[in-house]
Amino acid sequence: MPELPEVETVRRTLSPRVVGRTITAVAVRETRLRRALTKGFADRLAGQRIVALRRVGKYLLFDLDGGRTWLVHLGMSGSLAAPGAGLERHNHVDVTLSDGTTLIYNDPRRFGMMRVDDSPPPELTSLGVDPFSSHYSPEYLRDLCRRRAKPIKSLLMDQTLIAGLGNIYSSEILFRAGVRPTRRARTLRRREIEAIHRLTVAVLTDAIAAGGSSISDYRDGNGQPGSFQTRFDVYGREGDPCRRCQTPIRARVLSGRSSFYCPGCQR
Repeated sequence: MPELPEVETVRRTLSPRVVGRTITAVAVRETRLRRALTKGFADRLAGQRIVALRRVGKYLLFDLDGGRTWLVHLGMSGSLAAPGAGLERHNHVDVTLSDGTTLIYNDPRRFGMMRVDDSPPPELTSLGVDPFSSHYSPEYLRDLCRRRAKPIKSLLMDQTLIAGLGNIYSSEILFRAGVRPTRRARTLRRREIEAIHRLTVAVLTDAIAAGGSSISDYRDGNGQPGSFQTRFDVYGREGDPCRRCQTPIRARVLSGRSSFYCPGCQR
């Protein structure tokens, strides 16, 4: 958390409030994020006008008129919002805009990161395709599966192959596709791969429409929670009956993460 739908929701809610505005002041309260903020971070950001706000995978990219890019990764518990609230615990960076709006970066676990680059951020060079790009096709997914013995859920979560999916949405996608998370990727049939491809876009689209999933810390760019967590079919529902067949949802650890699935619906 946050995954692609949460980051895209933040982008959509922040864009109308930030694009075209100039950053007039930057206050750094805590430098010790996943990667420590550099001493020149505030100076490199202040005075820049935001010309666009993009998302690549789980990254937010603020394009600045000086040719620089302000990259933000929310980590596990970060939020970037303009709620107009006063100082709160875990507020680490305040960015004030020319209309008086202040973006507040809050991160209880401090696993997020920020940097300002003059060239394309190096974090993006190792990312796989975005699920909403034309490069994420059934053919691309079939090629990935054909050459790999790793479990399909591990493949979906590999950011060097597909950028943006995490534990929540890969679990939900595989449930809808009727595929167990432990299935070896190269054993999948063509129709199963095509279903996973189609449902990747469908699940992510549904989640974005619901404002993402708020399990604990996540808030959108207006400081509001999402609601997709109320529609989870398997994630976090171990022991609960499957909404389709009433079989109890199971969980097992896969690649260090709890993977949730229905043994009745997923094969």
